[in-house]
Amino acid sequence: MLFPQSIDEYVPQEAPVRAYDAFVEALDLDDLGIKVDPHKVGCPQYDPKVMLKLLIYGYSYGIRSSRKLERETHYNFSFIWLIGGLQPDHKTIAEFRRMNKSALSKVLRQCARFCIELDLIEGNTLFVDGSKIRGNASINNTWTKQRCERHLERIDERIGQILSECDAADEMEDGQPSLVKMDEQLKGVEALKTKVKAIMEELAAQDAKSVNSTDPECTNFHGRQGSHAGYNAQAVVDAKHGLIVSSDVVNENTDCHQFAKQIEHAHATLEKKCEVACADSGYCDLDELEKIDQQEVKVVVPSYAQASGKSGAGGFEKGDFRYQAEGGACVRAYKAQFEGGQLFTARSCGCQR
Repeated sequence: MLFPQSIDEYVPQEAPVRAYDAFVEALDLDDLGIKVDPHKVGCPQYDPKVMLKLLIYGYSYGIRSSRKLERETHYNFSFIWLIGGLQPDHKTIAEFRRMNKSALSKVLRQCARFCIELDLIEGNTLFVDGSKIRGNASINNTWTKQRCERHLERIDERIGQILSECDAADEMEDGQPSLVKMDEQLKGVEALKTKVKAIMEELAAQDAKSVNSTDPECTNFHGRQGSHAGYNAQAVVDAKHGLIVSSDVVNENTDCHQFAKQIEHAHATLEKKCEVACADSGYCDLDELEKIDQQEVKVVVPSYAQASGKSGAGGFEKGDFRYQAEGGACVRAYKAQFEGGQLFTARSCGCQR
């Protein structure tokens, strides 16, 4: 079997990897905050654009491990073509990612701007939604103030029990071997007590309801697969082709406080305000919606009652009301009942149908 003379013949012209290559080549490294010093003394570093190609292309196909990315550079033709046959080891890949975290987060912003120039993103209608991502931490390591207090009580009881056993052992002539074991147990319990107290101090310092001792930045959330420790990933997409305009990761369990923040992030990327902003009922918080509505952006977010289909006859519909310039009772009644979790109807404020 004869192989082609060039690796380029293995990669079709319509292969997605060519688009990634062109995209990274067009990136502005100075704007990303990556500095290249050609006069640096010592072994020359890998070209930052080569490393960015490797990471971005690998991430897009779900390859996040540095060791797996290293393996792809040896055996995957698309990776070999993309980075010109270079083979950085996993330590080099991991170090580049660690040193350029902020640059990687800015890549999406530049990508969105390229798409705007190519007329792939209009920026007129935006949709925002969240997705729960499971963290690399156990929910059993999440501590609250109440849990810390319960553990401290048990620890104090155990310390008292160990000290009583030590006193009893001292009264026995053959008690020395067990006394050594008890001393070790006492040290372990005291260390646990110190750890729990440190967690309580962290809770007080952060003014937080809970904290995970493995990953302090994650939070507990409830998903289809049960309760886990993790994050809430937010994404804003453009209506034209569904391309992502802005992304963020937050440690809030719900989406109700994220609408204004995420839409404003998208505005910053687009460098203009959208005309329509949409989200599901999970983002339905009047204060949040009002922040965007005041910017003359049409907000399309259903209430919980509308999304659940419980509005029924006589519910909150446009045809149920008539405009009264001197009134405003409808709006006040709607807001009061909405915040109270009640279903608003035209008869709630006494206006004419």
